[in-house]
Amino acid sequence: MTLLLGIDIGTSSSKGVLTRSDGQLVAQAVREHRTSSPRAGWVEHDAQEVWWRDFTELTAELLARLPPGERLAGVGVSGIGPCLLPAGEDDEPLRPAVLYGVDTRAGDQVAELTARYGQDEIMRRCGSALTSQALGPKFAWVRQREPEVYRRMRRWYMASSYLVRRLTGAYVLDHHSASQCDPLHDLRGGGWIGPWCEEVAPGLEWPQLVAPAQVVGEVTAGASEATGIPAGTPVVAGTIDAWAESAAVGATSPGDVMLMYGTTMFLVDVVGEPVPDVRLWSTAGAYEDTYCLAAGMATSGAITAWLRDLTGAGYDTLTEEAAALPPGAEGLLMLPYFAGERTPVFDPDARGVVAGLTLRHGRGHLYRAALEATAFGVRHNLAAMREAGGDLRRLVAVGGGARDLWTQIVTDVTGLEQSVPRHTIGAAYGDAFLAAVGTGVAAREDIHAWNPVETTVVPDPQRGRIYDELYGHYLALYPATRETAHTLAARQHADSG
Repeated sequence: MTLLLGIDIGTSSSKGVLTRSDGQLVAQAVREHRTSSPRAGWVEHDAQEVWWRDFTELTAELLARLPPGERLAGVGVSGIGPCLLPAGEDDEPLRPAVLYGVDTRAGDQVAELTARYGQDEIMRRCGSALTSQALGPKFAWVRQREPEVYRRMRRWYMASSYLVRRLTGAYVLDHHSASQCDPLHDLRGGGWIGPWCEEVAPGLEWPQLVAPAQVVGEVTAGASEATGIPAGTPVVAGTIDAWAESAAVGATSPGDVMLMYGTTMFLVDVVGEPVPDVRLWSTAGAYEDTYCLAAGMATSGAITAWLRDLTGAGYDTLTEEAAALPPGAEGLLMLPYFAGERTPVFDPDARGVVAGLTLRHGRGHLYRAALEATAFGVRHNLAAMREAGGDLRRLVAVGGGARDLWTQIVTDVTGLEQSVPRHTIGAAYGDAFLAAVGTGVAAREDIHAWNPVETTVVPDPQRGRIYDELYGHYLALYPATRETAHTLAARQHADSG
């Protein structure tokens, strides 16, 4: 029996799996890590201390559990993105990686590039308006604010492409990840926009674009020594974590919608043709013949982790206390913009709000309000997807947070059923499947046998009516507090230097 290795580098943890060629889970492992935020609005990872260390440690743990007589047939990787790791001539990282849309430092560059190329033209060619999620403004920020770094810069990486480079020597990026490099990538044409690349980030080498499941090389002797993976093992290109998660649960056909319950909440609606909308991202899909409407909240699990650390109570305790409370957390309503917000408001200076607090409210109330806030955010994004022309036929839950209470609250708030598959591990499992597809061990349609649906979460109409009323107040809370939030955000930026 052959085995597949999948490793995913997440925002706050990395995960790895070993699976058999039929999808059976043999082993899994996790490494937690932290982001660095040296200033307000900055969110970074050290590529060596987070990405590569996690990869080598996870690989060592998983390969130690390799069953006797079984061999490794392929490796798949994924990671957070889009992010920017500047690298020099010898591929040494020149600074920590600037992360995806939760890093909001490049606001001035977003405005500059939008003015230069025009929002309509950017939308037409790239599919998405420039926001904190876009990679082009991050290039411009490094070039303007850290000219010594940029002077030494030759190549650049995301988490998945950095791992592929270290494993195989290949300098590649998958088409989906490239489609989030606005305004540098032509969505329909599927290639780099050469003149814009040279204007925004001159003098750099640009990675070859490939499919996420394409084998791009083999593990080298040096990488084998560092990781324990046998030399010659095929490696596929991989992709950004949310799209690997889509592959993991079979949400890859038009009408499928993946809800990723993680540090951030991410939504991917698969469509047959691009349907750009300024409130969302329009991207390439995990497979070559699909496109996606994507949405992402800046925080979700990050708030629950903050409450866990703040209160000292574990997740099981907080969940139990929250589950004992009625919908609405006995008069609490939270705005989950604790790190600004991405879709659909695109406001890096939005801030979290807890409305209705009294002395009788406790940690369980806050925890339930946080889960409900995420659910309201999901409903807000799904509404934008539907209005943009998305087809929302089947919702599939994935990720570490896809647990009973949270998925039920999201279903009650949205009024839509959710399918929960056998494995909700997420991107690492999808990485293993993409490796299986790329090496010919499995076919694309085999994912439904690999990871069948085991639970369907059904909405409760009575709770739904309560949430319908609260949703209106949720929508009103942001414009009512926006001016104050922006004033406080400006103070936070000033205080952090």
